[in-house]
Amino acid sequence: DDKEAVKFQRLYAEKGVVNAQFRLAQMYYEGLGVEQDYKEAVKWFRLVAEQGDAEAQRSLGEMYYEGLGVEQDYKEAVKWYRLAGYKGDVNTQCILGTIYDEGEGVAQDYTEAVKWYRLAAEQGDTDAQCLLGHMYDQGRGVQQNFKEAVKWYRLAAEPVVFEGDASAQYNLGVMYDKGQGVAQDHEEALKWYRLAAEQGDADAQYNLGWMYDEGQGVAQDYKEALKWYRLAAEQGHGTAQNNLGLMYARGDGVPQDYKEAVKWWRLAAEHGYSEAQVNLALMHDDNLDCLNSPN
Repeated sequence: DDKEAVKFQRLYAEKGVVNAQFRLAQMYYEGLGVEQDYKEAVKWFRLVAEQGDAEAQRSLGEMYYEGLGVEQDYKEAVKWYRLAGYKGDVNTQCILGTIYDEGEGVAQDYTEAVKWYRLAAEQGDTDAQCLLGHMYDQGRGVQQNFKEAVKWYRLAAEPVVFEGDASAQYNLGVMYDKGQGVAQDHEEALKWYRLAAEQGDADAQYNLGWMYDEGQGVAQDYKEALKWYRLAAEQGHGTAQNNLGLMYARGDGVPQDYKEAVKWWRLAAEHGYSEAQVNLALMHDDNLDCLNSPN
């Protein structure tokens, strides 16, 4: 019974038991056994955070960052996040990396972002590993180094207990596709795209569709291309929507259907995809030999 649990936790929290104070804060935060009350949550998180508990420091940082129970204050949020981060809290380290990477409430600082991503990545956090790989890939906060990018992408991408990080799998696929930091290998690219695509990554679904469409790294298979284009298109991927329209217009892997082609081109055009806008105009002018698809 949550209400009884609140009474129990409060009894020990008021006696100074740290675990009870933290649990009581969580109950106020989540509204478990008590009316949700962010101010009361902040009060108890603060008591625990001031005793040096990293998880409470992260939680208090979140309250300040989101303006829950306190006036929004990015500086105060970062103060508490940094305290937790230096204590080794891996989630906070990744959060700090993102804050500095994107300049959310602080001056954008790629070097500082890399520092925090690395701390979390070295503890095995897959999000941080992927993000650190991206920093090396783009040369942000570090000298561009494709081999180092591949190293971190691979650590995040490899399925161990779980499926592996889909973004890292997609990015690793791109590295193999382009031959950046590794020998170019379209079959290996296909493998990583497929792993990411099966987890719902729209960019990977599009790239996998394109490889089946063009027969790159795999035997050409329009039906398989259509399947992956459609999955990406249904997530709003403009290029996939355009190419799905082309499949219907040409009758590749599907009965020719101009109405269906126009439907997908219109969706792509609404996303600002210029090739789809051109294709709609060509369709209107009955000039189908010049239909546009990306490389």
